[in-house]
Amino acid sequence: MKAAFAIEAGRLREQVGLSAEQIARATGAAPSTVRGWIGHRSGPTGRRAERIAELSAIIDRLMHVMPKEHIPVWLSKPNEALNEKKPLDLIAVGAYRRLAEVVSGIEDPGAV
Repeated sequence: MKAAFAIEAGRLREQVGLSAEQIARATGAAPSTVRGWIGHRSGPTGRRAERIAELSAIIDRLMHVMPKEHIPVWLSKPNEALNEKKPLDLIAVGAYRRLAEVVSGIEDPGAV
């Protein structure tokens, strides 16, 4: 199972260009630990694996509404709809649902 989450971390880096530091921020891991995941020397477990899955779900949704090159920037910027918090920081504290609500507003602006 750890390998699947490590592969997912690598996909996020390759597909949208997230840095090891950004993935680390979202998961609470050290950047060196994330580099180990990406290099398949280890894999996340427990809450860190959950955070990878949540980050992946958010990124998959964002890829439908913005250029993939902009996703790392969007995740790192303070967001007015999130009380000026950064999306990566919300993932880190387990506030996936709150972030998903904001992404829903981007996906369908008329619904909010």
